[in-house]
Amino acid sequence: MSTVKAHIPKTAKERGRIAPVSLAHVVRRTSRFAEMVDWYRQVLEAEVVSSNEMLAFLTYDEEHHRIAIAAIPGLPDQPELAAGTDHIAFTYASMGRLLHTYERLKRADILPFWSINHGPTTSMYYKDPDGSRVELQVDNFATVEETDAWMRSGEFDENPIGVNFDPDDLLARFRSGVPVSELVKRPRLPEGATPLDMLRF
Repeated sequence: MSTVKAHIPKTAKERGRIAPVSLAHVVRRTSRFAEMVDWYRQVLEAEVVSSNEMLAFLTYDEEHHRIAIAAIPGLPDQPELAAGTDHIAFTYASMGRLLHTYERLKRADILPFWSINHGPTTSMYYKDPDGSRVELQVDNFATVEETDAWMRSGEFDENPIGVNFDPDDLLARFRSGVPVSELVKRPRLPEGATPLDMLRF
């Protein structure tokens, strides 16, 4: 009788890292189903791929769905600052596209509650109808290597949160022709302020 040798998986060091190739999707559960579907459709300019009274699947690219909304009647509202996911973030291809999105959403009375230049990104944070946070951002550096170098710098250690900005002012400067390379430079903290003073919830 032959014996089959048990398969012993190699360690990560031996076989190399096997990691996901991408983040596929996010699922939100809600008692505000129609409102949530409409919000994510508007904010992400997403297409509703499939929807019924229980579930909606939305995408904004080649993936079959990036956001799913699950209807669960009677859910309590989430408490402020509870343990869990703080926010999800979506990156735009350019400063122009991020600012176009800001303008488009502003016309629909969807406004960021926090706008901040983190250093690696210029970011605007929104709250969906359930109060969950969504970050819309653009990368401030052209390459991953530049971003990595900046994040390892003393400037990031000094202020790992960022510096707040007025999105209307940023939009006006962009329209006036200020180079994007200047727009994405993170300014120093205001006199007397600390990184924690930049936080908004």
